Amino acid sequence: MRALLLILILFTNCVCRLQAQSEYRILPRDFNADKTQQMMRAFLRQQVHTAMDARRNELETALKSDKALAAYQQKRRKALLQSLGKLPERTPLNPKTTGTIQQPGFTIEKILYESQPGFHVTANLYRPEGTGPFPAILHPVGHSENGKAYESYQRVNRLLAQHGFIVLCFDPIGQGERKQILDETGTPRHRGSHEHQELGVAPILLGRSLGTYMLWDGVRGIDYLCSRPDVDPSRIGCTGNSGGGNLTSYLMAFDDRIVAAAPGCFMTTHRFKNESPGPGDAEQNLYGQIGAGFDHPDYILTRAPRPTLILAATKDFVPIEGTWDAYRQAKRVYTQLGYPERVDLIEANDKHGFSQRLREGAVRFFARWLQGRQLEVFETDDTPMLTDQELQVTPQGQVLSLKNERSLFDLFTNYEQQLAENRPPLTRKLIRQVTGIRHLKVLPDPGIRLLDSKEASISPQCLIITPEPGISLPALYWPDGKATPVLIASSSGMNSSVKSAQQLNAQGHPVLVVEVRDTGETKTRIWRFPGADYYIAHMLGRCWLAMQAEDLLISARWLQSQNKDKSVELQTEGELGPAALHAATLEPALISELKLKESLNSWHELMTSRNAFHHLHMAVQNGLTYYDLTDLDTLRSKK
Repeated sequence: MRALLLILILFTNCVCRLQAQSEYRILPRDFNADKTQQMMRAFLRQQVHTAMDARRNELETALKSDKALAAYQQKRRKALLQSLGKLPERTPLNPKTTGTIQQPGFTIEKILYESQPGFHVTANLYRPEGTGPFPAILHPVGHSENGKAYESYQRVNRLLAQHGFIVLCFDPIGQGERKQILDETGTPRHRGSHEHQELGVAPILLGRSLGTYMLWDGVRGIDYLCSRPDVDPSRIGCTGNSGGGNLTSYLMAFDDRIVAAAPGCFMTTHRFKNESPGPGDAEQNLYGQIGAGFDHPDYILTRAPRPTLILAATKDFVPIEGTWDAYRQAKRVYTQLGYPERVDLIEANDKHGFSQRLREGAVRFFARWLQGRQLEVFETDDTPMLTDQELQVTPQGQVLSLKNERSLFDLFTNYEQQLAENRPPLTRKLIRQVTGIRHLKVLPDPGIRLLDSKEASISPQCLIITPEPGISLPALYWPDGKATPVLIASSSGMNSSVKSAQQLNAQGHPVLVVEVRDTGETKTRIWRFPGADYYIAHMLGRCWLAMQAEDLLISARWLQSQNKDKSVELQTEGELGPAALHAATLEPALISELKLKESLNSWHELMTSRNAFHHLHMAVQNGLTYYDLTDLDTLRSKK
């Protein structure tokens, strides 16, 4: 943050640069050049650190008494439930066994169950020889393209079965046999992690997360295990690696039936993870969790003192320093509760993955806490793993080929229809509550810096608008004219609007062209994936659309103040359309006319879009519970 402030101070001595004909550069050429110090990263980083520091102080206070610690746990559990949103209802599982594979000492059953009506989960159930009842392990897998058939996942399932555990290993949404986006030939269009990004936008608008749907698949998997007579429902465990470690963390904090849990290659802290590698794909980023003071170790702390084993890898891209920090926090809590032996950590000298030492450690852990046995476990089975086709549950290898199968898009659409039927009357006050966009009268006055120009008498003037500390908005201003002042903001940056601005100015309009945050010169250069900064803001509980809408409002108010308080015409194109629509709807006295070009017409379109990810920045958490973009047009007409 200090480095960013220093840059802002230096701006006062900057010269507006005309790089080529009608090509302007306001900020220094090296602005945003350092990926770790890009404007939005630096701006959000400080907020993450502030939230996590406050959380750590709260934890230190909670450690002073069991009563305070219980209150801390309850608060974090409530925060998790709020982040997940409303969960689906429990409906009949309608389980089917589509085949059985005999293996030495155990069998593999091919299981199909409905986590929601008509929405099937494909799973393999590894069952030891004998009558049982057996302890059972739920195994949500990581980001493997072939899901449950991935070699290391097969190996840990076999090892568990060989030591007396039933294992239910299921395909997550978007992987294995559960791809949701297929081309015209029925071939999956994306890899799993990218498909998750495409699938992750709609749930935000519905007040959920893609993780909500994935969690529910696992909860229903436990329901299925508990329905089997050969499973002891009092001895349920859960383990998974990478994305499976993420889902294990969700499940172990959410579902009290999980007695023992071993999340792998996931546990760290937000402070470390947001720096490198950065936010994960859609299901890993729960709304408001950082803002609510919920950190990775809280997945363990909320379930304390139930047995928990952290599986970690020295050479993982998941920051091992954060892993040990999380473990230390957990160890202190478990010790305070009188059960220090119930939380542990294994660090294998390996890269990211469910490696052999982690597999062996997981089996030893579950044997201790679910079987009451102290075992030496060494993996000696060198049997070739089964092929994807051998483990296939559905006839054609994809659930979407099943008769009357509902896709995730069908679930989105159905839930959106339910929400639409119960929407309250739309008011500007309600829009502010949903988005967090502040009233114009409480928005701070911006800092305005007029930069020197080599030819000061020639328009445009070069400005830097500072709507809040740490944010700089480059702008060009043509001040002459007595007609309606026009504010232009393009998602492509200011230089795409110079010609239009010059034409409007020639017609007598004063024109301000502004680059709102994360456009033009301040646009984040990709360091993780497009939208990484959005997800950090999302986890902080900050609405990206609201931040950009407030940039527009502050810019419009300044333009109005320079033109005898005349109302402003706002012109935007592309991704900024929804933010501009919100700004114009909320402040009709300031923005009297709105012109949108190539803008998203409605959020409803994203319920079925197979290319929704590039609309991520337009998504408002829980927006469709209360209104759609088309409703804003109706409200605008009622000035």
